[in-house]
Amino acid sequence: MAELVCALGDLKVNEAKRVVVGGKAIALVLDGSGDVHAIGDTCTHGDISLSEGFVEDDTLECWAHGSQFSLLTGKPLSLPAYEPVPVYSVELTDGNIYIDPTVTKEI
Repeated sequence: MAELVCALGDLKVNEAKRVVVGGKAIALVLDGSGDVHAIGDTCTHGDISLSEGFVEDDTLECWAHGSQFSLLTGKPLSLPAYEPVPVYSVELTDGNIYIDPTVTKEI
């Protein structure tokens, strides 16, 4: 079941925000075209919070070692990470963001 995470207005364009939903850390990103993305917040290389990283286009870069992850697929686009992070479906209702942490997108 989708849970209320935050208001859309709580996000800043091209900046990641860490939220915890159902015990899972998730990085939320509002991209420049207005789409909201939700991916696992933990880098698969170094156990680092991705929400502390850098957003560029449709990627989120880990600040520690530079691995970039696709906001669309969760796949790493650069080393040293080689395992993907989960990607969650985002529901927008009345200006609020909802995520079901038990359901990941199959890409």
